[in-house]
Amino acid sequence: MIAAAILAGTAFYVYTQVARSSYLTGRYLEKQQPVQFSHKHHTGDDGIDCRYCHSTVETTASAGMPPTQTCMNCHSQLWLDSPYLEPVRASFRENKPIEWERVHDLPEYAYFNHSIHVAKGVGCSTCHGQIDDMPAVYQENTLQMEWCISCHREPQRYIRPKSEIYNMDWQDSELTVAQRLELRAEHKIRSTELLTSCSTCHR
Repeated sequence: MIAAAILAGTAFYVYTQVARSSYLTGRYLEKQQPVQFSHKHHTGDDGIDCRYCHSTVETTASAGMPPTQTCMNCHSQLWLDSPYLEPVRASFRENKPIEWERVHDLPEYAYFNHSIHVAKGVGCSTCHGQIDDMPAVYQENTLQMEWCISCHREPQRYIRPKSEIYNMDWQDSELTVAQRLELRAEHKIRSTELLTSCSTCHR
């Protein structure tokens, strides 16, 4: 009976570790894209605001993918003959969207709304990591339920002033506990009971 208990405990431990591994979650794995787009170059080096490309992040559930016209606003004048940008030019000529490989992909049964998180003071880097330092975007966090719940249980630990939402250099340590509680009230964040209710994310 002791051996069976040890075996069951070991099996459970192994299962929890495998379930959290990048093998199943896709964490830290870079995906090949049709265009070698670098957030490090565009956001980190050139300082382009997230909202220039992800224009619906403040108003809809989806952050939105930029139409090719957004790319061509700059690249009709810059790097005109670059072979790397031929898929962009072809997309623009043929009026056919670029088929990007999705990096952050939640299950269909999980409802996520970008706009409400932005409105409540959750910064881009809180979920997506240091995007401005990623030549190729990868999934920084597991996106598993336990990761979401950890924030919903104590949202004041992860929020920031709305003026800093798109600041990739923002550090969580920049606010005191009292300031975080004030921000929670200022952002009108709901009760922990409601935030952790099943129906909040599963509809």
